[in-house]
Amino acid sequence: MFGLRRTMATMAGQASPLKQAGKVVCIGRNYADHIAELQNTKPKQPFFFLKPTSSIVTPGEGPCLRPKGVDLHYEVELALVIGKKVRDLKADDVKGALDAVESYAVAIDMTARNAQNEAKKKGLPWDIAKGFDTFLPMSQIIPKASIPDPHKVELYLTVNGETKQQGSTNLMIYQIPRIVSDISKVMTLHPGDIVLTGTPAGVGPVVAGDVMRAGVRVDGKEIEEGKVEIPVEDSTSSYEFAET
Repeated sequence: MFGLRRTMATMAGQASPLKQAGKVVCIGRNYADHIAELQNTKPKQPFFFLKPTSSIVTPGEGPCLRPKGVDLHYEVELALVIGKKVRDLKADDVKGALDAVESYAVAIDMTARNAQNEAKKKGLPWDIAKGFDTFLPMSQIIPKASIPDPHKVELYLTVNGETKQQGSTNLMIYQIPRIVSDISKVMTLHPGDIVLTGTPAGVGPVVAGDVMRAGVRVDGKEIEEGKVEIPVEDSTSSYEFAET
């Protein structure tokens, strides 16, 4: 059904079906090198948080906006687009998990790092740090057939032409079956939902005037639908970061 909606939306020239997602679920700390660079502790099991769908910005929609006073960081990730209802999936059901994925996309999970660090220090939620408008640039939808094995692809991100992140999904601590299983035991995944699978090392800041480019390669060949190119601009919103 979601695939039909996607096709109809594309034919009608409507907004990307990614924006029809009911929720965006993000896996945290799923690459050991990224855990080390932020001096975090390795989780004993997958943990996840939500980003609002209002943070999604698709190709051609405009820039990524940096709110006043925010230390804005990029985190490139492989996104799963769910194609069927998933509830209480067993962790060893590899086929069930992969069959539930209808397609893929490349996503840049933007983070207000100073807001997140303050939240961690004070035991507060991360919602503000992750939830601003335009804090989830995404590529076009990548057909499932283009990624035969999602655990053997290379993600990359550049800023102004300089490579900042480059890592293989085979380095994920928790692979897709375990991720989908753990999420589905807590909240039902529905067609159209998006799951972000974690980011490799190399995260860092961007400011107004920078241009981020990201993508995914399979066997060294870049997938055209997975390309992301988005400039960073200062937000005109009245929000300004201040200590909570």
